[in-house]
Amino acid sequence: LRPEEVDALLDEADGTTQTVALGLLARCGLRVAEAADVTPADVVDTPVGPFVRVQDGKGSKYRETPVPTDLAASMRALADVRDEAADTPLVDRSTRTIRRWVTTAGERLYADTGDDGWTYLGPHDLRRTWGTYLLEQGVIPSVVMSFGGWEDWDTFRKHYLGEFSPEAIRRERGKVDFLEGGDESAEVVHPGTMPPASHHTAD
Repeated sequence: LRPEEVDALLDEADGTTQTVALGLLARCGLRVAEAADVTPADVVDTPVGPFVRVQDGKGSKYRETPVPTDLAASMRALADVRDEAADTPLVDRSTRTIRRWVTTAGERLYADTGDDGWTYLGPHDLRRTWGTYLLEQGVIPSVVMSFGGWEDWDTFRKHYLGEFSPEAIRRERGKVDFLEGGDESAEVVHPGTMPPASHHTAD
């Protein structure tokens, strides 16, 4: 999704609980099971901003992921309204319900825009959008992997490092002084999609 499409999706949230759930998916890259398990105690402030402590959706790992200030405020507001224990999940809904919220938001956006791409939207699209966006903003891959809980480098490289936009590729090429920037109007082929080189035998 483009940044403006993520904004449109989050605008479809119906109430604070959905705002928190969709925000954890789209702004923090959490898996559905992870978003369902976040508690008030998991939202922590640090000198560089708020983070959310995440128990890996696969049940075996722990990580800390940055969370936007406004989303952290919504999470704390939701905790205050419920006045429940610090270890009680904030969203407190099944993974099926959270998936349905994403699907329903996509269906409403399809009705508004006529873009049938919204009818295929799922939670994992939000996680992939988040990861790719961080990379395009210049966050180094190892840090993105840490934030997102990815451990398999080959899988991460295959699914994320080949998804840069043409604009990002031109920008990155321009950082290398001996490549001279290139032609801004030239067609750009995405990494990982270039045709294999031809192999010729010597005469």
